[in-house]
Amino acid sequence: METESRTEPGAFKRIEPTAALLAEIDAASTSLENASPLQILQWAVEHYAPHFAMATAFGPEGMTMIHMLSTFAPETPIFNLETGYQFQETLELRDKVKQRYGIEVQLVKPEMDVIAYEELHGGPVYKTDPNKCCYDRKLSLLKRVASGLHCWSSAIRRDQSPDRAKAPIVGWDKKFGLIKVSPLANCTKKDIWNMIMENDIPYNPLHDQGYPSVGCWPCTRPIGIGEDERAGRWSGTAKTECGLHSLDD
Repeated sequence: METESRTEPGAFKRIEPTAALLAEIDAASTSLENASPLQILQWAVEHYAPHFAMATAFGPEGMTMIHMLSTFAPETPIFNLETGYQFQETLELRDKVKQRYGIEVQLVKPEMDVIAYEELHGGPVYKTDPNKCCYDRKLSLLKRVASGLHCWSSAIRRDQSPDRAKAPIVGWDKKFGLIKVSPLANCTKKDIWNMIMENDIPYNPLHDQGYPSVGCWPCTRPIGIGEDERAGRWSGTAKTECGLHSLDD
């Protein structure tokens, strides 16, 4: 598959969503619909490296993808959007990734640290305007990273939320101006944990403490019996996504 992402060695040109490219992306997504997560990742690396990268919040899904990349393309850039509000357990998992796979996940941080950010806004923004906090501390970081990429990969599953249920395997992410690949779209929570157990993949210990989905500590709580796995995110508000994977521009 030849796309307009191809450039001469050492050169970089932002990819444009031409009609031809969008048609190729749609065809690729259809052809990969029944492929395994590993096959989808291999396709993404083959077509878009070195301008392909993976984003991770070190969740169980992301850890399985890191494991897969380590088997055939460990040089793939992997980054974490370090908001300054992540759990210590999450950050420590980054060290475990380096120890296990020899992969150093890049921490992409806002220009302003948490103390300065809260002083500027008169207190924690996550309490008064969580959407702004997510944009300033997370989405804006991916927009920065996107300037050097053609394609990024996330670890979302379709069964996690209504927005994610509509995610294609390969699609155009107009919010960030990138091709987006979702290798785990067709996986279930059970599929992911089977992979973790079968391959002894390290995972966040918070998952054993009632946190199936781990985000920033101020906006994440453990869930109760019978609650949806993402019920602990922005609990008590109408907010369900940070915005990275929502359908809104």
